[in-house]
Amino acid sequence: MLLTGIVVAALVVSGAAAPQTNDTDIHTGVLDGARYRVEVPPDWNGTLLLYHHGIYPRDYVPEQIELANRPEAADRLLDEGYALAASLYSKPYGFSARQAVRDQTALLGWFDRTVGTPDQVVTWGASGGALNAVLLSEHLPRRIDGVLAMCGPVAGGQALFTQLLDYGFTVRTLLAPELELVRIGDPEANVAAAHRVLTRALETPQGRARLALAGALGGVPGWQRALQPRSAETAGQIREQTRFVQLVLDELIWGDLRTDLEAQAGGNPTGNTGVDYRRLLPRTSEHRLVREAYREAALDLSADLDALAAAPRIAEDHGAARWLVRHGTPTGHGSMPVATLHPVGDGVAPAHERSYATRVEPARLRQLYVDRGGHCQHTAAEELTALRVVLRRVESGRWPVTAPAVLDAQARRYGPEYHRLYDWLHDEAGAAEPAFTRHHPRPLPRMS
Repeated sequence: MLLTGIVVAALVVSGAAAPQTNDTDIHTGVLDGARYRVEVPPDWNGTLLLYHHGIYPRDYVPEQIELANRPEAADRLLDEGYALAASLYSKPYGFSARQAVRDQTALLGWFDRTVGTPDQVVTWGASGGALNAVLLSEHLPRRIDGVLAMCGPVAGGQALFTQLLDYGFTVRTLLAPELELVRIGDPEANVAAAHRVLTRALETPQGRARLALAGALGGVPGWQRALQPRSAETAGQIREQTRFVQLVLDELIWGDLRTDLEAQAGGNPTGNTGVDYRRLLPRTSEHRLVREAYREAALDLSADLDALAAAPRIAEDHGAARWLVRHGTPTGHGSMPVATLHPVGDGVAPAHERSYATRVEPARLRQLYVDRGGHCQHTAAEELTALRVVLRRVESGRWPVTAPAVLDAQARRYGPEYHRLYDWLHDEAGAAEPAFTRHHPRPLPRMS
């Protein structure tokens, strides 16, 4: 797969051990252009947890490299004797699956040489980092012993950017023909124009109905609040969908992160030639919301689907599409156990879990869900509980019981500080009870 034949020892390396904090050895430095951070407790238990961060916007660099999705989880794991490591990747922004696999492979080699060879290596990540964690495990099947993929597009980059193209195509066709979706000339201006279009559309029932259709075809649920139940109002659900697009997906659909993907792939990797959106709509998780929105707006859904059918299609560049499949799509092959964790109302569609499950041997996969809206809105208690599912499987060779009531009980054993959430999409903070649930997501429309 990726990086076949790479010699880790030949990579350019700089950096050394930083001063110890509370007797934990903290190592920071740079490996071939990728900053890293490693923390090893004095009573290291022999297991390394190798974390992957998600998709960052251009020019964003965190103050400290993330070692876990929730900082409370990282502190707890260090206290329990686990070593933690993560790379910022040599390309920290945008879709960086290829760089993440290379740079995390290099970091694992550095750890072997500098700290010692771990007894077990579990790789984990959140959002885009969940996909990277799965890809690394397939690249290093003899080194990675287990995987936890949280709230990620694990069906792969091709599936993710196809969803985003379908969202943008619907908006452009029904609301704003001036928007660019591929080969974007001025990404900043294009995003600003898209924001104006979405904001204006939210002001009328007809505009909201068309945004609901775009949201359904793009796989965005109408529930995006971590600390509130799903809105009972059609308009409220559409506002939540659209807010997520405006604050999270905009650069990936209309802006800089889309152009960055095309630059890496050498062309446009996604298209919709031959796609029948009328046939796809009933397969989406939000098709009922669409029909209710069109009913409230007294708008003809069939006519809008006809407009989508008549609109000129976007052709993919086959070489670019192959690049995205090769570098960003899990095969499902391997023998290591994999657990996934996803809120049922995540803007990165939980449907990715269903598509990924079709590729993986069922005996080595456990898929966990929490009954909550919002992207990656798991508490530290829930994340630690899910991680322990993987660790127990790695250590014993058998999956523990993963019934929601059992997982909730395990999560409640953690103190109050492990149950806090911050809903960054709505600037709301509060405590959240463990909310593991059974869930069977609908398939991704294009992959069903």
